[in-house]
Amino acid sequence: MAAALPNTQQSMRRRNLSLVLHAVAAHGPLSRAAVAARIGLTRAAVSTLVDELARDGLLVELGPSRPGTVGRPGSALSLGEHGPAGIGAEIGVDHLAVCAMDLGRRVRVRAQVESANRGRAPGPVLARLAELVRRVAAEAEGEGLRPVGVAVAVPGLVARESCVVVRAPNLGWQGVDVGPALREALPDLPLTVDNEANLGALAELWLGGHDPAPRDFVHVSAEIGIGAAVVIDGRLLRGTHGFAGELGHVPVRPEGPACACGGRGCLEQYAGEEAVLRAGGVRLEQTAAEHRTPGGRVALLARRAAEGDGRVRRALRGAGAALGIALAGTVNLLDPQKVVLGGALTPLAPWLLPALERELARRLTDPARPGQGMVTVSRLGSDGPVLGAAGSVVQAVLDDPAALRARDA
Repeated sequence: MAAALPNTQQSMRRRNLSLVLHAVAAHGPLSRAAVAARIGLTRAAVSTLVDELARDGLLVELGPSRPGTVGRPGSALSLGEHGPAGIGAEIGVDHLAVCAMDLGRRVRVRAQVESANRGRAPGPVLARLAELVRRVAAEAEGEGLRPVGVAVAVPGLVARESCVVVRAPNLGWQGVDVGPALREALPDLPLTVDNEANLGALAELWLGGHDPAPRDFVHVSAEIGIGAAVVIDGRLLRGTHGFAGELGHVPVRPEGPACACGGRGCLEQYAGEEAVLRAGGVRLEQTAAEHRTPGGRVALLARRAAEGDGRVRRALRGAGAALGIALAGTVNLLDPQKVVLGGALTPLAPWLLPALERELARRLTDPARPGQGMVTVSRLGSDGPVLGAAGSVVQAVLDDPAALRARDA
């Protein structure tokens, strides 16, 4: 039996396996020679790495590439369609969602159900989510995929490197460990839990379709509450305890109404879904009875605004202004390339953006940087958190494919 490689050599090999896999993921199909040219290794070294990745089902050979060119064409490499898959799950206030994503970040299986989770005990919610996770994982296996991890998006604060939801005011949860129920569903798979805004931002980074993709941006999303995530140089800013991005509880009017967080005048009291419904003259009891589907209340607001409802439009202008006030401080502090509106805010963007951009223009410290044009609307809409959850599992495989083999050994 050969002696184990020194740690430095092991680390270099793991890094090179990741470089090859990332190159094919980002630019494939590619020949071995093209991969070697992109990552700066010899063709012989790349061939050895490719063979290892192919044995693990991460890469497949499609046949000769670039027919008709001078010389013998190389075999084109692509990500395996029947290899590892990430399982992403989301606990929303009014729904549960689960998807399976392959290494090419294509959603292969998806399930979503209505679920009134606000104020409900965690046990039944997690049991139903675990059932959905099992179902999606089984369907993914039926398509030849191999689930390798589960990530869960929640609308609340998650203790760093744990599965404990410290506080989720819009669910009414505090100190809830999401781990046991979901580990029981898929006991052999790694499990991570993260804030929905963080995972929505990662989905924007990987799947947002920006050209070019911004490396520094603030992602703002909403359901009942408002969350934000900060991406700097392509990485999430998490903060010491993992709680960075609580934009919804930034006070925009310190003497304003009381908030569930214990503060006053928080952004959620002016731009949260229920605040806008109240300001728009829409009775919450009526919407709860008539619009049970996920996103139904936002769709109602968008429809009324499009039909010219003056009160709803004023409410959305007020929400946009409050967002602009809160975001101005963030932009002045961090100087991001972009602000991205995602989640439930996307259908309302036509009526939010004008007031939001006016407030930014008034408050930004750099006079050469107007508020208009720096805010963009996500194409992912409310799907961001569940896509980001599944994508985070895929990203872990791309970043360290050798870990997958070590875990399966």
